Amino acid sequence: MLLERSYRLRIVAGPDQGKEHMLDEGTTMVGTHADNDLVISDATVSRYHLEIRVRRDGIEVRDLDTTNGTKHGGARVGQVVLTGPARLRLGKHTEMDVEPVDTNVDLGEWPSDRFGDVLGTTTPMKRLFALLAKAAPTEATILLQGETGTGKEAIAEAVHRNSRRSKGPFIVVDCGSIPHELIASELFGHAKGSFTGAGADKQGLIEAADHGTLFLDEIGELALDLQPQLLRVLDRRQVRRVGETQSVDVDIRVVAATHRDLRAMVKAGQFREDLYYRLAVVATFVPPLRERKADIPALATWFAEKMGRGSFAQSPALLEQLQHHDWPGNVRELRNVVERALSLGDAAVHDLAGDGRATPMPTMSDAGAATAQRPPNAEVLELPFKEAKAQLVEAFERDYLTALLARHHGNISRAAAEAGIDRNYIHRLVKKYGLEVDRS
Repeated sequence: MLLERSYRLRIVAGPDQGKEHMLDEGTTMVGTHADNDLVISDATVSRYHLEIRVRRDGIEVRDLDTTNGTKHGGARVGQVVLTGPARLRLGKHTEMDVEPVDTNVDLGEWPSDRFGDVLGTTTPMKRLFALLAKAAPTEATILLQGETGTGKEAIAEAVHRNSRRSKGPFIVVDCGSIPHELIASELFGHAKGSFTGAGADKQGLIEAADHGTLFLDEIGELALDLQPQLLRVLDRRQVRRVGETQSVDVDIRVVAATHRDLRAMVKAGQFREDLYYRLAVVATFVPPLRERKADIPALATWFAEKMGRGSFAQSPALLEQLQHHDWPGNVRELRNVVERALSLGDAAVHDLAGDGRATPMPTMSDAGAATAQRPPNAEVLELPFKEAKAQLVEAFERDYLTALLARHHGNISRAAAEAGIDRNYIHRLVKKYGLEVDRS
């Protein structure tokens, strides 16, 4: 389903209380003159009071130099861009709510089992592909929601490759892995001498995405104090480096992703409502692998082909094991299982319970620790740099964390102290690799 957004104006105070008007494409005029699209009878409102224009990223409200003015958030405004719910005061007596109205549009199914480098043969995936194919050529901001490991980065890159920006850069920002004290510098860049250790000017990742796509992965992890700065970038398409006073124009398209429920975070005061609406222009859900198990055979074959390591024999018994597994790590876990199966044979897929639930898949630590201690094998070295690096880093993280937690009997606080890393980062790795530990 495609979430299509429109806006409604509702008078909530003043002589016209209860009057409503749906905004159409183009410009809407508000005032007391009969020529306006929304006519107000409040004498303190000007004849032509507001001009409202629908944009791809929200609505632009412009006060027409009125006598009694327009207020938003208690402050008089000349022009403001609204991306979510807002209340405006016109003149002295009239208050008007701006309300987003979201409508689901059924796009049917995508005729192919591929969208870019993403594969899916099931109905949920083909519907997702149909939505993405419609949204990709536009400049609309896309929010990908779904569990960790469902392939959101690959989907974001497929959107980029199918957009008018495909020849520009595709820049990934992992908001969950960059330390809080560094993320402002990483995102916005910094000027030489702006803080201790800033020995030279640095371009931020937002600037690096100019004329391309900026992928904000795990946007739900972005600290509250940085969210207003990001919102300003998205609204104005300008970025200001840390330590500088001048802003730089950037031409970017934004795709964001999260495994969190951002609506719930907004209600809990953990995520800004205006930023949420700015990101969720096209909001969609990436289904977990357990809800699309019919894709498993095709995915397993495809992963083996991409690794260039021959076929992946799928006997009826093996397929039954794969189908009964819960796949908490989703598509990423299946990819790792296929890789280990090609190297280790049946050891990579044994120990599945027969009750429809599965015990954890063997990791490098318990099924191939000796492999992790050897130099990278030839197959890994033949992969594209990004894939090879990701495989080796994941193997290192998994083995290091397993050994670290074993030394401290699963105590994350003591493990973090020895490793010299933040407890929250260890929690994220524990969740990523499905490890059972003492969370005290």
